[in-house]
Amino acid sequence: MRALTYFVGITIDGFIAAPDGDVSLFPMLDDILGFMAQDYPETIPTHLREQFAVDAANKHFDTVIQGRSTYEPALAAGITSPYAHLRQYVVSRTLGGSPDPAVEVITEPIAKVRQLKAEDSTFGIWLAGGGKLAGALLPEIDELVIKHYPVVAGHGTPMFDTGFEPTAFELADRKWYPSGAAVSRYRRC
Repeated sequence: MRALTYFVGITIDGFIAAPDGDVSLFPMLDDILGFMAQDYPETIPTHLREQFAVDAANKHFDTVIQGRSTYEPALAAGITSPYAHLRQYVVSRTLGGSPDPAVEVITEPIAKVRQLKAEDSTFGIWLAGGGKLAGALLPEIDELVIKHYPVVAGHGTPMFDTGFEPTAFELADRKWYPSGAAVSRYRRC
């Protein structure tokens, strides 16, 4: 069975974006970009891969699922297929239809994730965000890869926007970087 991995950046106080969804509060740290390019190249958007000298094959994921708020910045920039090197799903009840044939808009994320997990593949599924979608999919998340940035936001979009739902994960690995950032990998217990 394929795994669903929530690969996300967070502030010290646990936010994945500003209150308006802006992610520019996260600094462009060379060591974290290097980690992503080397270990998770598929998480770098297609239109930025050349700029960051990423031409590596996908290592972990062949599919990405994201909420509309996560997808919206790409649309605002005129990019309708931000991860053309992956199969792309956007969860939205308001988007209407897909602006690109390579992006499928869905309204039932749990059913879709269960269907994707049942597929025969050596690659996993990347949950790119946002907090509401992660909260809805918490029962299906198998792994967390968290990029901890040395920033305090004070308020914003939480990593999981859900009700009280304690869910145990165990630390599998953590690496600290000279910039003060860290990357932690957790597996569901």
